[in-house]
Amino acid sequence: MIDSTTEVKETMQDDTTSSAAEVDFTERYSEVIGKVNETLDKVDWSQVGRIGKASGVLLAVIVAQILIKGVLDTINLLPIVPGLLELLGLVVVGNWSWHNLTTGEKRSAVMAKLQTLRKEYLS
Repeated sequence: MIDSTTEVKETMQDDTTSSAAEVDFTERYSEVIGKVNETLDKVDWSQVGRIGKASGVLLAVIVAQILIKGVLDTINLLPIVPGLLELLGLVVVGNWSWHNLTTGEKRSAVMAKLQTLRKEYLS
């Protein structure tokens, strides 16, 4: 009989403790939400668009670099492909040089194009 009264008292104490914890959590939650709202009210939302775009571009660049690195690492694991890609690069550079640098007129046309690109993008 004593055990049953002890259990009832413990249950009542647990109920009051849990309700006090609930009230404390609710008050604390309200305080935190209030502080967050105050901080968000101070934010200049006209600037957030630029920051969001910049962070989005940065995130896209990081993801692209990770994907490119994965592809290149996979290609490097194949034994013959890296050598073939180097050979392909030499062939492409040689072909471009043959078509664009063999005569003086072609060389001066390439230099003129480089100068216009330089003025356009750097000036």
